[in-house]
Amino acid sequence: MNKTNTSQNTFIIFFGYLGRCFLRAIESIGDAAVLSATSLAHLFHRPWQGKHIVLQLYALGVGSFVIIAITGAFTGMVLALQGYYTLAKFGSESLLGSGVALSIIRELGPVLGAFMMVGRAGSSITAEIGIMRVTEQLDALQMMAVNPKARVILPRIIAMIIALPLLVSMFDMIGLGAGYIVGVELLGVNGGAFVGEMIAKVTPMDLYAGWVKALGFGILIGIICTYMGYRATPTTEGVAKATTQAVVAGSVGVLVLDYILTSFFL
Repeated sequence: MNKTNTSQNTFIIFFGYLGRCFLRAIESIGDAAVLSATSLAHLFHRPWQGKHIVLQLYALGVGSFVIIAITGAFTGMVLALQGYYTLAKFGSESLLGSGVALSIIRELGPVLGAFMMVGRAGSSITAEIGIMRVTEQLDALQMMAVNPKARVILPRIIAMIIALPLLVSMFDMIGLGAGYIVGVELLGVNGGAFVGEMIAKVTPMDLYAGWVKALGFGILIGIICTYMGYRATPTTEGVAKATTQAVVAGSVGVLVLDYILTSFFL
């Protein structure tokens, strides 16, 4: 009888813990939605934040170009290399161009680009806002009658929304170019067949799907990273924890959103 009661208590404690985690997650999602919505509402109010948006675009977009370019190049090279030896087993090497293009444009470009932005720019956003919380800079802005949501959160979300689709487009072009070099110059695939199959198989809907994913990922990353930094505990440990949580939540959120958006474009 005691063993039965112990087992029941264990299950009750376990499911109670899951319930509390679920409720905390729902509460955090609601808090993040309200914070981002109230911040974005200041986009149409004076004073305009155009200067700060441009500064964040430079910091997030231009600062992330190198890692995006390197990732795109090696992604295209690996896809061409693996795709060639897979297609060669069926005598379909001419389809290499379309395989590389569709894989990068529809899936790998937006997802890997978003992962790089989470790791490079998203973590920077969270740490920067968290440090501003620790050093009481956000409180100082309020004391000077400057809304921290409009000055700090809004420019970073808008910059992420603009920068990520542009960087993903660059990722796609660099990846396709690298795939062409490996497939045609290194492996000997006919260049005309490579480009011709790419043009024939890639449709405007494929491009549209990739851009929509990049836009959705930009919104998601911007909201998560600014929220984690803004709500971080004002200690060094709190900022470190918030930065880690932002990277993890952003990466998982990208995968979940990718599945949801992919299901709409199939």
